[in-house]
Amino acid sequence: MTSVFAHRGASVAEPENTIAAFVRAREMGADGVELDVRRHESGVLAVAHDAVLGRPLDPSVPSLSEALDACIGMTVNVEIKNYRGDEDFDPDELLATRVVELLASRGGRDDVIVSSFGLGCINRVRELDPSLRTAFLCTIAPDADVAGRVIDRARRHGHGAINPHHLGVTPRFMELARAAGLSVHTWTVDDPARMRELASLGVDTIITNVPDVALRALRGDA
Repeated sequence: MTSVFAHRGASVAEPENTIAAFVRAREMGADGVELDVRRHESGVLAVAHDAVLGRPLDPSVPSLSEALDACIGMTVNVEIKNYRGDEDFDPDELLATRVVELLASRGGRDDVIVSSFGLGCINRVRELDPSLRTAFLCTIAPDADVAGRVIDRARRHGHGAINPHHLGVTPRFMELARAAGLSVHTWTVDDPARMRELASLGVDTIITNVPDVALRALRGDA
């Protein structure tokens, strides 16, 4: 059965990456939430898509701890934003360390997948806590050979999932991912027909801005 995760919360119904968006996702029946975390000089693990380092933190931006509290009972895909080229890039992966420390301090009560476009980031997470589920984020591989290499990188580093952009998910991609033993969580899918197609290919999770639409589509109601 394909799960539905709300992308940055129910981000069409409410402002993205806010407590209101996470609560609305739960009300809609989403299985999980995908959210972004960034570092801030105040020490807050800020739930925000864009860089906040060096800027006053908007009161609407929740901390990761607050977001996790709002999502208890749902799976949370925590995307750590620390990729080369980001203005707040940290080569020491201190954000990954702090995320792992926070999750440990919460006593394991959160159902979490930690993902990143930075392989070094999720490698650091696994180094600190191999029990945490991790996923390698990727965009669109131009052909099956490239897809195979990306999938193999995730497998060789011990990650259990790959999170590809949905346009890169093909029958061959799914075949390669399954052969590598990886789960597939694909983003960001808002078209009901494409949702049904991806479910028929066997993806584990659809990440969407419209979880209510996705749930209806997967039930055959839309």
